[in-house]
Amino acid sequence: MTQLPPPTRTGRPQTATADEYDDGPFTFRPATKDGFNATVAIQGPSGSGKTWTGLCVASGLAEGQRFAVIDTERGAAALYVNDLDVAFDTLPMHRYDPRDLQKALAAAAHAKYPVVMVDSLSHFWKGTDGTLDQVDKAKSKYGGNKFAGWKDGTPIQNDMIEALMSYPGHVVVTMRSYVDWVLKGSQPVNKGMRVEQRRGIEFEFGVAAEMDKSNRLRFIKSRCPSFRGLQLDQPNGACDIAKPYLDWLRDGAKETDPTVWIDTANAPDATPDSLLALYREVEAASALATPLLHPQTGKPISLGDLIKERGTALKAATS
Repeated sequence: MTQLPPPTRTGRPQTATADEYDDGPFTFRPATKDGFNATVAIQGPSGSGKTWTGLCVASGLAEGQRFAVIDTERGAAALYVNDLDVAFDTLPMHRYDPRDLQKALAAAAHAKYPVVMVDSLSHFWKGTDGTLDQVDKAKSKYGGNKFAGWKDGTPIQNDMIEALMSYPGHVVVTMRSYVDWVLKGSQPVNKGMRVEQRRGIEFEFGVAAEMDKSNRLRFIKSRCPSFRGLQLDQPNGACDIAKPYLDWLRDGAKETDPTVWIDTANAPDATPDSLLALYREVEAASALATPLLHPQTGKPISLGDLIKERGTALKAATS
């Protein structure tokens, strides 16, 4: 019988050093409303008045300042430019890759618009180069398996939503919707309105409402108590939605200025330790995904990635 060699003892493989940015401590802090901005979604079929209502909400949130409109609706918002008391700038979009929306948000943040409106967010789901197109293109990597294509599509969609929710100002979006009919036996059954975006997206927003063709608005989700269960006929977005929402957000809260974090991240006297502390502060404010333009390259980057990039580079330079 062949004798096996004696066993040898080997050391446990060494694990890589933990990422000090991503593997931070779990720290509870006193709850505050400091730094929260309004996030409003308005959905409805064509002709329900969602663009006009969204513009009125955006103008109320802007409080007299110029705001930005990211336009996928062939200039629909611009038709109302003389009907509002507040001026706004538009950025026409003709490709609807969700990563292009992130770039547009970064440009709006760089220009310091207090409010950005996306009219409409539906195009970044089912329009040319939208999330559904991205999934369809990705399936070739997985033998034509469209379900597997979501491995690529889901992160793209999620990063877009994170950038929207972390915009350093107020956000208003419109979304198209349609009547969802299903067959029950041989009879079609109306299951209500369904938004043309990923299912459940309305729950990402602080306030979400749907409009019908009678220009009636119904709140379907609201963190602001004033809107729960409320319906409005031909609403005035500035008075009926923006003002009570702002009043509630500001009740007992301090406003934060994200430019302070950006300036600190780019400060010439920053150190690896100061940048790590800044990262923890921004993380606690749920603002890591804040979109901005890279100070050197001019390309879109999140605030968290900018801090991490610079802190890592400084640490490498001193080690």
